[in-house]
Amino acid sequence: MLGSVRGASKGLAQSEQKVGLVLKACPVTCQTTVVQVAREPAAELWLKRITGASSMKAIGMKIAGKTLLAMSLMGVMASAVQADDKVLHVYNWSDYIAPDTVAKFEKESGIKVVYDVFDSNETLEAKLLAGKSGYDIVVPSNNFLAKQIKAGVYQPLDKSKLPNWKNLDTDLLKAVGDASDKGNQHAFPYMWGTIGIGYNPEKVKAALGVDKIDSWDTLLKPENIAKLKGCGVSFLDSPTEMIPVALHYLGYPTDSQDKKQLADAEALFLKIRPSISYFHSSKYISDLANGNICVAVGYSGDIEQSKSRAAEAGGKVKVAYAIPKEGAGSFYDMVAIPKDAENVEAAYKYMNFLMKPEIMAEITDNVRFPNGNKAATALVDKEISGDPNIYPSDEVKAKLYAISDLPPATQRLLTRSWTKIKSGR
Repeated sequence: MLGSVRGASKGLAQSEQKVGLVLKACPVTCQTTVVQVAREPAAELWLKRITGASSMKAIGMKIAGKTLLAMSLMGVMASAVQADDKVLHVYNWSDYIAPDTVAKFEKESGIKVVYDVFDSNETLEAKLLAGKSGYDIVVPSNNFLAKQIKAGVYQPLDKSKLPNWKNLDTDLLKAVGDASDKGNQHAFPYMWGTIGIGYNPEKVKAALGVDKIDSWDTLLKPENIAKLKGCGVSFLDSPTEMIPVALHYLGYPTDSQDKKQLADAEALFLKIRPSISYFHSSKYISDLANGNICVAVGYSGDIEQSKSRAAEAGGKVKVAYAIPKEGAGSFYDMVAIPKDAENVEAAYKYMNFLMKPEIMAEITDNVRFPNGNKAATALVDKEISGDPNIYPSDEVKAKLYAISDLPPATQRLLTRSWTKIKSGR
């Protein structure tokens, strides 16, 4: 959901050309900024300097010059290879990290981090399944992790290289292990959260006469959401997370493979489609904070970050979050190493670094998602760890459902259905 926190900056991919992506630290009030720095190959830069130097022109020794050039190019290429060994490529949800986490790791390890972001599991999966993604660390949600493991996308973890594994929450490890990765062989839990409703109480009251949302009825009944159309409503752009909302509301299993039940869920969305402003998995964070929309179905931490941004901007816009009384989806984002990762040792160092309680607590304090590190809980800001919208009560947890891994055939049905829903026909 680092969006953004979890979903905020639009899935920037590496360019086809040789481009470096550098993470710029920024306060929590701004989104993660990724700056593209065009890099010319080292050999070409060296050539420009050599051929443009007056001293070389004056020498006039072509043979010696060619020999020197060849030897120098070999040295440059060798240096480039050495440098690549010290570069770690990370692909994470946008704004899903503290502003200085990467800088701290670079300082401690001496390893340069190239940090790219995405805002949907589908974007990440497309890169991984295509092969040669270029990444050493990725952060899939647990339901996507499960099917990607079956596809042979990830390396089994060598836990002897992860001494900080001891800090992880064993209950959470068991839960995600049972659901997605038996024995936690391929990944560890980074953050988790819920999928609920973020809203502007003042605008909702103006439209509906009440300033509190506590039910999916507000958005899934056409007569209710139609009243909110004027102030703006957004939904996540994710069939695997949104269609289960409709299934659950209709009383069906959230992992249903029944074609009639899936058709009913599609029909429900089509009825409310005219009142939905847009589908996006990150844009709603700034739009809620700025008052550009009044309601968004989104990730808990993203809504909490939107609330924080609105407050820091002066507090004129109020943002609230609700886990509907009928229940809501939950997700677990995992950290894994792709099978074709080029810098595996650096990946292990980064993983182990993330497992430090103080590092994970800092990330939670910034992104406002609960983490999978039990030793970090005591270090998390009490305002956050005591917020029931971030750390739900046992009563609320009992009403949460996990986003499930679905067979390919069902996933294709969901994708086709979602395309139809978004187009409105």
